[in-house]
Amino acid sequence: MAVRKIVQLGDEHLKRKSESVKEINEEVKLIIKDLKDTLATVEGIGLAAPQIAVNKKIIYINFGDGKNEYVLINPKILGVSKETYKDYEGCLSYVMHEGLVERPKAVKIQALNENGEMMVYEAQDLLARCFFHEIDHLDGIMYVDRAIEMYELVDEN
Repeated sequence: MAVRKIVQLGDEHLKRKSESVKEINEEVKLIIKDLKDTLATVEGIGLAAPQIAVNKKIIYINFGDGKNEYVLINPKILGVSKETYKDYEGCLSYVMHEGLVERPKAVKIQALNENGEMMVYEAQDLLARCFFHEIDHLDGIMYVDRAIEMYELVDEN
């Protein structure tokens, strides 16, 4: 198990555009495994490679429900809905904060899966928001850059 440190707001990896994956080799498979192992140790549903200091276009999303689990390599947005909505987002690279972000309600993306197969996903609501949030990481954009309002969370203990 290779749990990596999740870099925090201000780290250079979070502002850098990520490189496309040319081939799914052992290095890429190791990054995917590290993303899975790392996400399993925290309370979150998505992690992009830049968040573990690797500027490659790789995302791992897992809702923890046994059916909403995605590995997205070189994801590309094909279309978005005209309808948008505002909701709160948090980020494992900016803990104890959340912000109100307006995003399209639905998205259609294409990406390679971990077996190198081209997949097309249509998502709405929370999954669409997660796709947008993680794809932004690959472009060096954090949700704080898009937030209408930001809040610091207070520990109740």
